[in-house]
Amino acid sequence: MIEAKNIYKFYDELPVLKGVDLSIRKGEVVSIIGASGAGKTTLLQILGTLERPSLLKNNETELSINNVSLLNLKDKALSKFRNENIGFVFQFHQLLPEFTALENICMPGLIQGKSLKSLEKRGIDLLHFFGLKNRSRHKPQQLSGGEQQRVAVARALMNHPAVIFADEPSGNLDSKNADELHHLFFRLREEFQQTFVIVTHNKDLATMADRKLIMQDGLFIP
Repeated sequence: MIEAKNIYKFYDELPVLKGVDLSIRKGEVVSIIGASGAGKTTLLQILGTLERPSLLKNNETELSINNVSLLNLKDKALSKFRNENIGFVFQFHQLLPEFTALENICMPGLIQGKSLKSLEKRGIDLLHFFGLKNRSRHKPQQLSGGEQQRVAVARALMNHPAVIFADEPSGNLDSKNADELHHLFFRLREEFQQTFVIVTHNKDLATMADRKLIMQDGLFIP
Protein backbone atom coordinates (compact mmCIF):
# COMPACT_ATOMS: atom_id res chain seq x y z
CA MET A 1 0.00 0.00 0.00
CA ILE A 2 2.60 2.59 1.12
CA GLU A 3 6.30 2.12 0.50
CA ALA A 4 8.77 4.78 1.57
CA LYS A 5 12.53 4.39 1.50
CA ASN A 6 15.32 6.80 2.43
CA ILE A 7 13.04 9.77 3.05
CA TYR A 8 15.09 12.88 3.84
CA LYS A 9 13.96 16.44 4.44
CA PHE A 10 16.10 19.52 4.95
CA TYR A 11 14.94 23.05 5.63
CA ASP A 12 17.90 25.13 4.49
CA GLU A 13 20.65 23.02 6.05
CA LEU A 14 18.59 21.80 9.01
CA PRO A 15 17.92 18.03 8.74
CA VAL A 16 14.38 17.13 9.83
CA LEU A 17 14.10 13.63 8.36
CA LYS A 18 17.26 11.55 8.12
CA GLY A 19 16.50 8.58 5.90
CA VAL A 20 13.14 7.21 7.04
CA ASP A 21 11.93 3.81 5.81
CA LEU A 22 8.28 2.81 6.15
CA SER A 23 6.01 0.11 4.75
CA ILE A 24 2.27 0.00 5.45
CA ARG A 25 -0.23 -2.64 4.37
CA LYS A 26 -3.78 -2.04 3.13
CA GLY A 27 -6.24 -1.88 6.01
CA GLU A 28 -3.53 -1.24 8.59
CA VAL A 29 -3.86 1.44 11.27
CA VAL A 30 -0.43 2.85 12.13
CA SER A 31 0.24 5.48 14.77
CA ILE A 32 3.34 7.66 14.89
CA ILE A 33 4.34 9.22 18.19
CA GLY A 34 7.30 11.25 19.41
CA ALA A 35 8.27 14.57 20.93
CA SER A 36 7.52 17.85 19.20
CA GLY A 37 10.13 18.51 16.53
CA ALA A 38 10.87 14.82 15.95
CA GLY A 39 9.70 15.05 12.32
CA LYS A 40 6.29 13.37 12.59
CA THR A 41 4.20 15.98 10.80
CA THR A 42 6.87 16.55 8.16
CA LEU A 43 6.86 12.84 7.37
CA LEU A 44 3.07 12.78 7.21
CA GLN A 45 3.05 15.71 4.80
CA ILE A 46 5.59 14.00 2.55
CA LEU A 47 3.72 10.69 2.60
CA GLY A 48 0.55 12.63 1.78
CA THR A 49 2.32 14.46 -1.11
CA LEU A 50 1.77 17.89 0.48
CA GLU A 51 5.54 18.29 0.53
CA ARG A 52 8.31 16.67 -1.47
CA PRO A 53 11.29 14.95 0.14
CA SER A 54 14.81 16.29 -0.25
CA LEU A 55 16.59 14.20 -2.88
CA LEU A 56 20.25 13.56 -2.19
CA LYS A 57 22.87 12.22 -4.57
CA ASN A 58 23.59 8.52 -4.25
CA ASN A 59 20.54 7.94 -2.01
CA GLU A 60 17.84 5.81 -3.56
CA THR A 61 14.78 7.60 -2.22
CA GLU A 62 11.47 5.92 -3.06
CA LEU A 63 7.84 6.78 -2.33
CA SER A 64 4.83 4.95 -3.71
CA ILE A 65 1.16 4.47 -2.84
CA ASN A 66 -0.82 1.64 -4.42
CA ASN A 67 2.17 0.85 -6.66
CA VAL A 68 2.23 4.37 -8.10
CA SER A 69 5.65 5.99 -7.83
CA LEU A 70 5.14 9.58 -6.71
CA LEU A 71 8.56 11.20 -6.83
CA ASN A 72 8.59 11.92 -10.56
CA LEU A 73 5.02 13.16 -10.91
CA LYS A 74 4.64 16.78 -11.94
CA ASP A 75 2.66 19.08 -9.66
CA LYS A 76 -0.60 18.80 -11.62
CA ALA A 77 -0.45 15.00 -11.78
CA LEU A 78 0.51 14.84 -8.11
CA SER A 79 -2.46 17.03 -7.15
CA LYS A 80 -4.78 14.79 -9.15
CA PHE A 81 -3.37 11.67 -7.47
CA ARG A 82 -3.74 13.28 -4.04
CA ASN A 83 -7.36 14.23 -4.67
CA GLU A 84 -8.29 10.77 -5.91
CA ASN A 85 -6.31 8.60 -3.49
CA ILE A 86 -5.58 10.43 -0.24
CA GLY A 87 -7.76 11.82 2.54
CA PHE A 88 -6.62 14.15 5.29
CA VAL A 89 -7.89 14.78 8.82
CA PHE A 90 -6.30 17.55 10.86
CA GLN A 91 -6.46 18.65 14.49
CA PHE A 92 -8.44 21.72 13.50
CA HIS A 93 -11.13 20.41 11.17
CA GLN A 94 -10.56 23.14 8.55
CA LEU A 95 -14.15 23.11 7.38
CA LEU A 96 -15.14 26.02 5.16
CA PRO A 97 -17.45 28.20 7.30
CA GLU A 98 -19.57 29.51 4.44
CA PHE A 99 -20.61 26.00 3.31
CA THR A 100 -22.97 23.46 4.87
CA ALA A 101 -21.86 20.13 6.29
CA LEU A 102 -22.97 18.39 3.09
CA GLU A 103 -21.15 20.88 0.88
CA ASN A 104 -17.97 20.52 2.95
CA ILE A 105 -18.13 16.74 2.66
CA CYS A 106 -18.59 16.98 -1.11
CA MET A 107 -15.69 19.41 -1.54
CA PRO A 108 -13.10 16.81 -2.75
CA GLY A 109 -15.51 15.80 -5.51
CA LEU A 110 -16.24 19.42 -6.38
CA ILE A 111 -12.51 19.97 -6.79
CA GLN A 112 -12.59 17.23 -9.44
CA GLY A 113 -15.12 19.34 -11.35
CA LYS A 114 -18.17 17.22 -10.52
CA SER A 115 -21.51 18.87 -9.79
CA LEU A 116 -22.88 19.02 -6.26
CA LYS A 117 -26.01 17.24 -7.44
CA SER A 118 -23.97 14.25 -8.66
CA LEU A 119 -22.13 14.07 -5.34
CA GLU A 120 -25.01 14.52 -2.94
CA LYS A 121 -25.95 10.83 -2.63
CA ARG A 122 -22.43 9.90 -1.57
CA GLY A 123 -22.34 12.88 0.81
CA ILE A 124 -25.70 12.03 2.37
CA ASP A 125 -24.68 8.36 2.75
CA LEU A 126 -21.60 9.51 4.64
CA LEU A 127 -23.68 11.83 6.84
CA HIS A 128 -25.92 8.87 7.71
CA PHE A 129 -22.91 6.66 8.44
CA PHE A 130 -21.52 9.25 10.84
CA GLY A 131 -24.86 9.83 12.59
CA LEU A 132 -25.27 13.30 11.12
CA LYS A 133 -28.23 12.80 8.80
CA ASN A 134 -30.10 15.72 10.37
CA ARG A 135 -27.14 18.08 10.12
CA SER A 136 -26.62 18.21 6.37
CA ARG A 137 -27.77 21.84 6.00
CA HIS A 138 -26.00 23.11 9.11
CA LYS A 139 -22.88 25.23 8.76
CA PRO A 140 -19.78 24.46 10.86
CA GLN A 141 -20.54 27.10 13.51
CA GLN A 142 -23.87 25.35 14.13
CA LEU A 143 -22.16 22.03 14.90
CA SER A 144 -20.43 20.80 18.05
CA GLY A 145 -16.70 20.13 18.00
CA GLY A 146 -17.26 16.38 17.74
CA GLU A 147 -19.74 16.85 14.89
CA GLN A 148 -17.34 19.12 13.03
CA GLN A 149 -14.57 16.53 13.25
CA ARG A 150 -16.90 13.77 12.02
CA VAL A 151 -17.77 15.98 9.04
CA ALA A 152 -14.03 16.40 8.43
CA VAL A 153 -13.54 12.62 8.47
CA ALA A 154 -16.49 12.17 6.11
CA ARG A 155 -14.94 14.76 3.78
CA ALA A 156 -11.69 12.78 3.82
CA LEU A 157 -13.62 9.68 2.72
CA MET A 158 -15.57 11.38 -0.08
CA ASN A 159 -13.43 10.16 -2.99
CA HIS A 160 -12.92 6.61 -1.64
CA PRO A 161 -9.24 7.27 -0.78
CA ALA A 162 -6.68 4.51 -0.56
CA VAL A 163 -5.32 5.97 2.69
CA ILE A 164 -6.21 8.60 5.26
CA PHE A 165 -3.45 10.62 6.92
CA ALA A 166 -4.48 12.13 10.25
CA ASP A 167 -2.45 14.72 12.16
CA GLU A 168 -3.52 14.97 15.82
CA PRO A 169 -7.14 14.23 14.79
CA SER A 170 -8.48 14.23 18.36
CA GLY A 171 -6.17 16.90 19.75
CA ASN A 172 -8.92 19.52 19.80
CA LEU A 173 -11.64 17.28 21.26
CA ASP A 174 -12.74 16.49 24.80
CA SER A 175 -12.14 12.96 26.06
CA LYS A 176 -15.63 11.68 25.17
CA ASN A 177 -15.54 12.94 21.58
CA ALA A 178 -11.92 11.84 21.21
CA ASP A 179 -12.82 8.31 22.28
CA GLU A 180 -15.74 8.22 19.84
CA LEU A 181 -13.49 9.41 17.01
CA HIS A 182 -10.85 6.80 17.81
CA HIS A 183 -13.38 3.96 17.70
CA LEU A 184 -14.78 5.40 14.47
CA PHE A 185 -11.41 4.96 12.78
CA PHE A 186 -11.39 1.28 13.64
CA ARG A 187 -15.00 0.86 12.54
CA LEU A 188 -13.99 2.31 9.16
CA ARG A 189 -11.10 -0.12 8.99
CA GLU A 190 -13.31 -3.10 9.82
CA GLU A 191 -16.12 -2.17 7.42
CA PHE A 192 -14.15 -0.70 4.51
CA GLN A 193 -10.55 -1.90 4.99
CA GLN A 194 -9.58 1.77 5.28
CA THR A 195 -5.88 2.41 5.85
CA PHE A 196 -4.88 5.04 8.43
CA VAL A 197 -1.58 6.70 9.28
CA ILE A 198 -2.06 8.78 12.42
CA VAL A 199 0.31 11.22 14.09
CA THR A 200 -0.84 11.62 17.67
CA HIS A 201 0.11 12.50 21.22
CA ASN A 202 -2.93 10.60 22.49
CA LYS A 203 -1.59 7.51 24.23
CA ASP A 204 -4.90 5.62 24.03
CA LEU A 205 -5.18 6.09 20.26
CA ALA A 206 -1.51 5.26 19.73
CA THR A 207 -1.87 2.01 21.68
CA MET A 208 -5.05 1.00 19.84
CA ALA A 209 -3.24 1.03 16.48
CA ASP A 210 -1.98 -2.13 14.81
CA ARG A 211 1.52 -0.67 15.03
CA LYS A 212 2.90 2.16 17.13
CA LEU A 213 6.01 3.76 15.67
CA ILE A 214 8.21 6.09 17.69
CA MET A 215 10.01 8.92 15.95
CA GLN A 216 13.04 10.63 17.45
CA ASP A 217 15.37 13.13 15.79
CA GLY A 218 14.08 12.41 12.31
CA LEU A 219 14.18 8.61 12.46
CA PHE A 220 12.09 5.73 13.79
CA ILE A 221 13.59 4.08 16.85
CA PRO A 222 13.05 0.53 18.18
